[in-house]
Amino acid sequence: MGKGNKMEIKNFLHKRKYEILLIALIQHLYIGIVVSDMPFYTEILWPINMVILGLASVGVFIEKGKIKNIVKNILAIIVIALPVLLPFFKGVHEFMLILNLSYVLFFLFIFLEVFKFLIKPSYINTDIISAAACGMFLLIEIFVFLFQICVYTDQNSFKGIDYTSPAHTFIDLVYYCSITLTTIGYGDITPSAHYTKLAASLIGISGQFYSVVLVGILISKFTSNGKWLMVNDVLLK
Repeated sequence: MGKGNKMEIKNFLHKRKYEILLIALIQHLYIGIVVSDMPFYTEILWPINMVILGLASVGVFIEKGKIKNIVKNILAIIVIALPVLLPFFKGVHEFMLILNLSYVLFFLFIFLEVFKFLIKPSYINTDIISAAACGMFLLIEIFVFLFQICVYTDQNSFKGIDYTSPAHTFIDLVYYCSITLTTIGYGDITPSAHYTKLAASLIGISGQFYSVVLVGILISKFTSNGKWLMVNDVLLK
């Protein structure tokens, strides 16, 4: 691949970084809607999804400094490699803890970078809207893998979770975190340990806090845009 092509790809990833990340997050969380073969989901689709997410996160860290990119690349390699080993170690408690903790760190690292972008610029564009949506889905990712640490430590920490395969467990927790973060709460999956009850409370509060902060950010950006337009009008007159 020539230098010109590499630059074009890099520019595309940077320009459309939040749209690409948003698509990658949605397909990772909800691809189970159209996939019924759980062994295929676990052994083939999951590693592919993580490769896609690793690539989708590249644009977010372009021009963010060498150290951040090194950390992101190390985390990306880990979260891509671990699912490949899952068929051989899926019954090993320590392996599942390392896998889920690595995912929590990976998605938290991306979330912090996205959130920094949301509070920085004083304008509204498609990047802001896409980044805001990314933030919500990243919160779901973070809590899904936090809860997976809980369920692989103690399967009695939740009621209503399907433990027949890692894919079933993951899909159930994606569903649970989605409806809890959005405060729908059907009640078919419930926390039964004190720490999962508190964690479930935390995800609800986090969702509300994120929504309130996001609304405040968007309003302030609209207000800033309005003031800027008024100043321009005065100067033109």
